[in-house]
Amino acid sequence: MTLWNGSYPFYPGANACFPFDTTRAVIITVFLSMLATFIIILPGIRGKGRLFWFLRLVMGLFVGAVVLTIQFTRDWETGRVQANTSYKSFSSAVVNVDIGLHIGLEGVNITLKGNPVNQINETINYNEHFSWSFDSNYDRSYSEGLEKGLPSPILYVAEKFTSQSPCAVHRQYRISGHYASATLWLAFCTWLISILLFSMSILLHGGYMLLLTATLILFSLLFFFTARNTPKCPIQFGPVSLKTDFGESFWLTLVTGLLCLLLGLGVIILNSMEPEKLKLIFNLDKKKGAEEVWDKPCLLAEPNCSVQDVLMVPPGELFEVTATQL
Repeated sequence: MTLWNGSYPFYPGANACFPFDTTRAVIITVFLSMLATFIIILPGIRGKGRLFWFLRLVMGLFVGAVVLTIQFTRDWETGRVQANTSYKSFSSAVVNVDIGLHIGLEGVNITLKGNPVNQINETINYNEHFSWSFDSNYDRSYSEGLEKGLPSPILYVAEKFTSQSPCAVHRQYRISGHYASATLWLAFCTWLISILLFSMSILLHGGYMLLLTATLILFSLLFFFTARNTPKCPIQFGPVSLKTDFGESFWLTLVTGLLCLLLGLGVIILNSMEPEKLKLIFNLDKKKGAEEVWDKPCLLAEPNCSVQDVLMVPPGELFEVTATQL
């Protein structure tokens, strides 16, 4: 039996990694519940309108869920490297680990996982978040990490994003993240307004709001892109370096913005060139159905036709008749 039971003194154990992001799980659950609720009433819609209504529902919920979820994701920019590096201060132990860097709009996540996970009598599986949002202090979070005695690779990467670091990337990422988050909240509001306008059959203005939503989403990408292109200090672990690239949230945001752009342009173009088709897509072609009822011929020989149906004429064709007694 070794001193301190085989572990290093003054250092707490590894933080347990939760299997998924609870905020993202809640948002996805809410939107999936809404989708399931609307699917239940789907059989009550007749004809071709059922397909168009379902497509509008899926695309509308998809855009809303993406715009809301990407506010809290932490993979706008990601990088990963496998390296042999020292584990903690005051120790000469070298471990083989996977080091991951995940940059979001509100901060960075740094992951550290051993290969294998159990090395030097410890479980190496860390996932640490350092926030730079309005109500947080990144430098204080970094200082707390030093006090807790986090592994050296995590502290080394986190130090690159402090305000006192010679890399000078903290301010760029923090400001671009705030502006990108603000424009995405505005995009979520304009998405809600477009859904309201479409439900009120104000199709042209709904298309304009979709275009505004697309513009705001693409501007959020532009804000984050400016920080991504700032010169960075190399994050070196011996002969290998940790390099980052755009992550899943960035590309998902781009796809959503282009989708809103195409849908908004499609509504505006159809409204100016083929308004009847646009009304058909939104199940607004009711006048045509009423005219078909008036124009449909009815014969007394038909089993579903009555004398009342034969004598029924459109109100516009009513005229005065003078009867003469024979």
